[in-house]
Order: sequence, then structure tokens, then C-alpha cells
Amino acid sequence: MRTIVLLFAAAIAALPQPPARVAPRPQPTRIREYDEGWADLFNGKDLSGWVKVGNEQWAVEDGTIHGKAVTRDYGYLMTEKKYIDFHMALRFKCEGDGNSGVFFHTEFKPGTADVSQGMQFEIDPTWYHHTGGLYGDGRAWIAWPAPENEFVVRHDDWNEYVLLVEGNHYRARLNGVWVMDFTDPTPKSFDGHIALQLHSGGQGNMRFKDIAVRDLSRR
Repeated sequence: MRTIVLLFAAAIAALPQPPARVAPRPQPTRIREYDEGWADLFNGKDLSGWVKVGNEQWAVEDGTIHGKAVTRDYGYLMTEKKYIDFHMALRFKCEGDGNSGVFFHTEFKPGTADVSQGMQFEIDPTWYHHTGGLYGDGRAWIAWPAPENEFVVRHDDWNEYVLLVEGNHYRARLNGVWVMDFTDPTPKSFDGHIALQLHSGGQGNMRFKDIAVRDLSRR
């Protein structure tokens, strides 16, 4: 029994742990400062260019988009426009414990908040819940951040998110750290809307701001 306990303790100790001291926050250079062709997706005043999907609450407050659960169902705020390839930059803040994400190549079953196609870049304030990872298209988890990148997300504070979708190559930068770089060998969706998510369960409480996109689509 003593041997088993020691082996179990050693396994726990080997798992990545939160840093004992928090390093100074980096001041990353935003990609959009160097690339041409960026356009704001949110004007800071209203939800022009966006469509609510489902029954959750989406409102503009103090220059931010505030998504808040009022039911226990899924809710989305979807762009009117569709995108194939794009770069996207935004800031998000998790004010509750609810799960969220940024969907792309997304479509919904008519009249519902049921996703019929598309993937998401994960947002979750809890460590080891894979913020920056890829999920969706009926395949559940597709790619996770490395363990050392599970601590990059900040709870109850603003996070900078830069998302790159180029063909089947997907990258995510969170607070100046490239947390995910994945080339999908079997992509299933190629075109569709971008959508901000509130996960089911009734705990969603998210804010978004400084949302911009560089559309690289060729049709």
C-alpha cells in the first residue's frame, strides 16, 4: 500500500502546476497594427452586423458586448457575414464560470440554436479546460493547448485573443502566447458565420470588445 501511495503522489507532483509567482504581463503587439485590410466587427454602440441565435441575452454596455444567460440553453451572437479564411482579434472577459467560445464556419439548424456545422476556439476561465483549443464539427475535441499554456487565461480580467483561420490551418494567440497551432488533416466545414457563444447550463456571463477581422476569403 505504501508503494502505491508514493507512486500516486509522484504522479500528482509531475503534473504542471500554476506558477508560484505571476510574471509581469506581456504587452503584445497586435497583429492588426501590421496588416492591412482590417475592419471592426463591433462599433461599440450597438449590435449592427450581428444576429442573435437562441434566447440568451446580448446587450451593449459601456462599449462592450455583454452576453448573459437567462435560460439554461445555448446562445449565440452571429455575424451577418460569412467568412472562409480570416484573421480575428478581440478581447474577452469571463465574469462568471460559464463556458464560451468563438465559433467559425458556423451554420445553425433553421429556427434553432443547434449548430449544424462549424468549430470553435474555446474560452473557459477554468485551468485545464483548454482555452485556445479547437472543438466541434461533430468530433468533440480536435486540438488542445500544451499543458504549460493552460494557465494563460485570466479569470475576471480582460484577455487578448488573436485567431487565424487559413484553409485547414488554425492558430490561436492568447495574451501574447501562441497556445495552439494545428493543421487539420480532415476538415469538415469550410465557410460560414463567426459566432460568439454562451454555453448551456445557465452560467454564461461574458464580455467582448475590440472585435476586428481581416477577411482573407476568396469566393
